Amino acid sequence: MTDTFKPGPDAVQIIEREACFRGFYSLDRLRLRHLQFSGEMGPALSRELFIRHDAVCVLPYDPQRDEVVLIEQFRVGAMGKSASPWLLELVAGLIDTDEQPEEVALREAMEEANLTLSSLWPISEYFPSPGGSDERVYLYLGRCSSQGAGGVHGLAEEGEDIRVHVMPLEDALDAVRDGRINNAASIIALQWLALNRAEVRGLWS
Repeated sequence: MTDTFKPGPDAVQIIEREACFRGFYSLDRLRLRHLQFSGEMGPALSRELFIRHDAVCVLPYDPQRDEVVLIEQFRVGAMGKSASPWLLELVAGLIDTDEQPEEVALREAMEEANLTLSSLWPISEYFPSPGGSDERVYLYLGRCSSQGAGGVHGLAEEGEDIRVHVMPLEDALDAVRDGRINNAASIIALQWLALNRAEVRGLWS
């Protein structure tokens, strides 16, 4: 293995790409080779790639009250693998038009939680499952007032049925610790806020 390994434009060779499924999401099968750490080109590999729109997730936070706003909704992927397929999550949406990530965050906060966000604080951009999906997540903290937040929201034409929860940050962190909050974006955002709470409150209060 060499410490000077630096992938260039020819580090990955696509031998064949087959469209296996096209719908709201897509699935492709690729045959490819990639450069190895030895400096040699590796063997041909077969990989399926789940193609998704990039996503935006935002954690609404009230710095005055030290409260977060989370949403609860049904998630088909959690069926059979979780105590309940209704998950506590962040406000989220897909970038499926020419909107910028910040625009999606503001729009989804209104659609899913009836919240107006006055500021956005970028937390991270990350790939939640790069072994088989090309989805990238833009993660934000959103400044809001949690006073009066609640109720059930979402777009009826999209079948959304979303319940809003307002929680002290410490209660949300307890929910991460005991597994009630068990999805990646929520865990990442809440842990980030726990680490950066003093700075955020100092600038936003």
